[in-house]
Amino acid sequence: MKKVVTFFLLATILLSPNSCCHGGYLKSSTKKVFSQKSADKSDRKPEDPLQVDDNVLPPANNNDAEECSIEIPESIRKNIPEDMQHAILLQLIFNLIKEEYVNGLSERKIVEKAVIGLLSSLDPHSSYLNEKMFSTLKNEADGEFGGLGIEITSDESFIRIISPVDDTPAYKAGLKSGDVIVYINDECVSGFSIEEAISKLRGPPHTKVKLKIKRADKPLFDVNIERDIISVRSVKSEIFDNIGYIRISAFDRNTAAGIKQFLKDNKDEKLFGLVLDLRNNPGGLLDATIDVSNIFLNGGKIVSTRGRTKENSRSYFAGVGDLSNGLPLVVLINSGTASAPEILAGALQGNRRAIIVGTRSFGKGSVQKVIPLSEKIAVKLTVAKYFTPSGECIQARGIIPDIEADYAMIQKPEHTFTIREEMLSNALDADKKATNKKVTEEQNKKFLDALSNRKNKNKEAEKEAEEDYELQYRKLSLKERVDKDYQLAKAFDTLKAIAAFKASKSGKSDDVIKRYGAEK
Repeated sequence: MKKVVTFFLLATILLSPNSCCHGGYLKSSTKKVFSQKSADKSDRKPEDPLQVDDNVLPPANNNDAEECSIEIPESIRKNIPEDMQHAILLQLIFNLIKEEYVNGLSERKIVEKAVIGLLSSLDPHSSYLNEKMFSTLKNEADGEFGGLGIEITSDESFIRIISPVDDTPAYKAGLKSGDVIVYINDECVSGFSIEEAISKLRGPPHTKVKLKIKRADKPLFDVNIERDIISVRSVKSEIFDNIGYIRISAFDRNTAAGIKQFLKDNKDEKLFGLVLDLRNNPGGLLDATIDVSNIFLNGGKIVSTRGRTKENSRSYFAGVGDLSNGLPLVVLINSGTASAPEILAGALQGNRRAIIVGTRSFGKGSVQKVIPLSEKIAVKLTVAKYFTPSGECIQARGIIPDIEADYAMIQKPEHTFTIREEMLSNALDADKKATNKKVTEEQNKKFLDALSNRKNKNKEAEKEAEEDYELQYRKLSLKERVDKDYQLAKAFDTLKAIAAFKASKSGKSDDVIKRYGAEK
């Protein structure tokens, strides 16, 4: 009995939150780490950007016996105090495995497997971090690491890609959000934890890994990728049609600075608005998300976390002053928009600062804290959920766009024939003078070709249409993407419509109408 009580007390001490370091990491995406520090306030000084929130989640329900399949044996119920019965049951199972399991396991290995099983059964993001995993996690926080550049999560028995990060080996190899990894180097990943999968995917730079991928209704196919040091350029920006386009592929320590620099460099440009492209952004640092939100918000709540303790229940607020000077803002999201970008989209939507366009986001709205148990090992535990300024929980719900726009390619018909009034025989011109303009032979030929083309579709166009749209977009310039990417075109059209409306209300619509109102 003394041995059992000693085991129980040791487990209680090790797993007690009060005995662990609370300066650990909070996580904003499945694998990205961020700290609890508030946003950088070098540009502005909000009164109190970070506040402890009294609105905590309700305590655990201990009357859930009907939902639990574990039955305490009668011998334990009769002889052991109620508050120790479950601990004794664990010890009983521990002893059974040690004495009778066919392969034989050391006490240390049994405990490790028990802890791994306990944490991984809670949710897809809680886990035990052994020495190698904990070291890898700390290296990620430093910004550079070797690997493929994909964000992954567990999906039943396999590993699903949330999103590849722009310009990484996985991105260049054509991996997509939603792809399922079935094999890594001919080893089936069924039953792998996230950390086990990552340890297989990572390796020295310039070494190769072979993946077997399942994509939608397509058969399994192989992808060979060469590992590399992952150093992400999180912000890419340019101007097209008087609209600023800012692509954020991840949230790191340089993200806010990159956006501020773009706004500074183009402060004299007469922009109609900005497009923030958060599609297939797998997450990043909370601090970076708060900093980016501060750029576009003039006060207001950014996000709140609610856990079972006040320490894990916090609210983040924006400072005073919109660095974009209130430029109309459209944010693009899709199912690959996960965690940190969901916080940004939710903050801008909740404060009525932006129009959200696209499809419902991933819905990763939980907070993980990495609690070191020693210098070498740690526990990653889900401790809270994210809530938007309007009080909506992001977890498993995601951000709902204001304007639904599915991922699609725009294909403009070729060899079409347009006929207008001035092309008709004896049509009047603008001065109402009779003319003898006639449809020329060349125009007639175009017309006949167009009719013929409707019956005989271009085989090359059909083949191109069958190719994966998303992979095609990665090779295009911004101008080409605006012409072909339906979601991006929707965002640009929304900003153009806002600009035209504002100009018409102010009586200065000539320039806007001249630029966008006439058919090109």
